[in-house]
Amino acid sequence: MTCNVGKIDRVIRGVVGVAVLAWGIMNGNIIADVVGAVLLFTAIIGWCPPYALLGINTGCKVKND
Repeated sequence: MTCNVGKIDRVIRGVVGVAVLAWGIMNGNIIADVVGAVLLFTAIIGWCPPYALLGINTGCKVKND
């Protein structure tokens, strides 16, 4: 897995992920919990599977060896 999520994208995903996860926990909404956890996880690891499938890279440096 190579990084395909840039800094700004990671910050936005992290903030939105925490907010959605907190909202889901407070309201007992499992779908919101899953969505928030996925957003938070992709922000932490810096890799997004749909981005990889579509060839999207939002700012990570890619080394060309």
